[in-house]
Amino acid sequence: MKITKALSIVCILMAIFATIALGTDALPQEKSGMRQGPPPEAYTACSGKTAGAVSQFVNPRGETVSGTCELEGDRLVLRPYRNKGEKGGKAKNSTDK
Repeated sequence: MKITKALSIVCILMAIFATIALGTDALPQEKSGMRQGPPPEAYTACSGKTAGAVSQFVNPRGETVSGTCELEGDRLVLRPYRNKGEKGGKAKNSTDK
């Protein structure tokens, strides 16, 4: 009887720890500080445009992001211009060439 009760408690504790461990990895990326995919403004910037059109938007940091509208599935999205070797959609300042 004691072994069965102890085994039940161990199993319950293992299930709780597994849920906690797996639950933190399954957080949405917005909550973990990382965003997945383009921001909504990248889609809005290409609204009413055609693939290959040049567009821009102002990101939440107040930077102007310029790029080209490209098809992503059935929607157009702004793909930012990047300097060679640069990752992400970093905005270029108006003084950058």
